[in-house]
Amino acid sequence: MNRRQVLGGVLTGVACAGVWRLGLGTADAAYPYVLTDAEWRKKLSPLAYNVLRKQATEHPFTSPLNKEKRAGTFACAGCAQNLFDAKTKFESGTGWPSFYAPLRGGVGTSRDFDLGYPRTEVHCARCGGHLGHVFDDGPRPTGKRYCMNGVAMTFKAA
Repeated sequence: MNRRQVLGGVLTGVACAGVWRLGLGTADAAYPYVLTDAEWRKKLSPLAYNVLRKQATEHPFTSPLNKEKRAGTFACAGCAQNLFDAKTKFESGTGWPSFYAPLRGGVGTSRDFDLGYPRTEVHCARCGGHLGHVFDDGPRPTGKRYCMNGVAMTFKAA
């Protein structure tokens, strides 16, 4: 195998990973809500653990939260931090719950180069759990699309 074949395989893998990623690690940052890796594994389902703690992405159209239309609040599945008001949820057609604005202080963002180009990762401001990404193709009034993994959130009806 030569260098060109290796590079071609890497680029193909990066391109294919765009829809569903295997998580490779979490950012080392200090957050108010901290658990050990063993505690996170015990608290979360395997898929929720991989998404929240290892930046994986759930398969599109698999979350029951896609169809959630009631008034209420979407919260972090890891620490119960309130993230989004249901009033800001919209149907994006992407297969993941989407919102045009988070609750004040609910989320943080960071740059993500996992696919070889810059994206804006969205994480819980309380525990640092990976929630998804934000894009500039959303509806008014913000023009933002917070594309979130449903398994990373819970829903509390009003």
